[in-house]
Amino acid sequence: MPSLEQFGYQQELKRALTTKDLVVYGMIFMVPIAPFGVFGFVWNDAKGMVPLAYLLGLLGMFFTAMSYASMSRAFPMAGSVYSYVQRGLHEVAGFFSGWLILLDYILVPALLYIFSAVALRPLLPRVPDWIWLVAFVSFNAVVNLLGVQLTARVNRYMLGIELATLALFIVLGLGALYGGHGAGGLTVKPVYDPAVFSMATVAGATSIAVLSFLGFDGISTLAEESQGGQGAVGRATLLALLLVGLLFIVQTWIATDLAHGMRFSSPETAFYEVAERAGGVWLRNLTLIVIVIASGIANAMAAQAAVSRILFAMARDRKLPTVLASVHPRYRTPYVSTLVVAAISLVVGLFFTKRVDDLTRIVNFGALTGFLLLHLSVINHYFIRERSGDWLRHLLFPLGGLLVIGYVLYEMDNAAKMMGACWIAAGIVYFVVLTFVLRKPAALEISERGSNTPGSGD
Repeated sequence: MPSLEQFGYQQELKRALTTKDLVVYGMIFMVPIAPFGVFGFVWNDAKGMVPLAYLLGLLGMFFTAMSYASMSRAFPMAGSVYSYVQRGLHEVAGFFSGWLILLDYILVPALLYIFSAVALRPLLPRVPDWIWLVAFVSFNAVVNLLGVQLTARVNRYMLGIELATLALFIVLGLGALYGGHGAGGLTVKPVYDPAVFSMATVAGATSIAVLSFLGFDGISTLAEESQGGQGAVGRATLLALLLVGLLFIVQTWIATDLAHGMRFSSPETAFYEVAERAGGVWLRNLTLIVIVIASGIANAMAAQAAVSRILFAMARDRKLPTVLASVHPRYRTPYVSTLVVAAISLVVGLFFTKRVDDLTRIVNFGALTGFLLLHLSVINHYFIRERSGDWLRHLLFPLGGLLVIGYVLYEMDNAAKMMGACWIAAGIVYFVVLTFVLRKPAALEISERGSNTPGSGD
């Protein structure tokens, strides 16, 4: 496996994470109970076929996870899709993949804080949303600043709470179903309802459901802090995705059949109303509190850690202000990037408090378009450049990912496409200024062994 130094970078971040830590991190980032918060939105767009939307999302993300696993072996560095596309496809494509994934990662923490604030409204209606936003942002920033080991320890506790709550809902939900509530038992309609089925409908819903999967890719941002050796990032990525994908399908299948005949008061509270049918008001309140902890603390903490590493990697290559590559001398964390992400999350959260669905779609646009470039980089690096001859992993899987993700993007809401196009246009302007005004090199200087010739971490 190539070493970090081979690519011209110094080992600055602390290698302290095991493969188990990476799997936990990925599961926390995806949030095993993520459908709690978006169930109502997916229900509306999928016309009740929520598990089918998650199954299609899992299929697309499986292909993407395979591409991440392949590229993490070739380029074991912190920049995730930015580093992979940069070196596997082209420097300019790498810049724009990083720019696109930033649209996902920078906005995800803000989205999670809003979900948490909205969930807390029924319990504490007099507390304004901005109070919760400030509290969540501050707590997560401090934990991330103090080191990746503390973050990993907090992640394990959070994952235990989420899985226990999910197990409780599954048991009580099945009991309520077969006790006569909802559809009276598990049916096939949540997966296929011929009366309302269409690929366009399901694809549109998948563009929201796929938000729940975004996070498995964040494992790759910790490549420079992994001590698991060759293949650890790839194994953790696939395992975390499959485990959480299975949990998504099971819980939404139960919830969809249990919701049969219900009219939700709002998409934001749909799942909590289903939980009340399953176990009463106490289960509704429990799921509310746990989704707040999962989204506002655990998931957002993982998201902050991921995006700060991408900012670190891009700044190290001088594609962003180099101050973002600053590493704390004691805690060995990218502390400037972490603080910048915290500030952006707070501002975005305050601006989009009343427009959660719009923010959700914008986040997904950035991630999915970045994934398209990732799949192309696998084909180019392995199948064309290296001539690996591995038709399955290095051609068919990436092509499968391109087809699924491309179709979901095609069926995405037009407003999201317009806002995504505006972000790309801003990236083009920034790239032109960077290249032709500030005269930063358009490409890294690559030596014969494939390394970055300056030989330094900045």
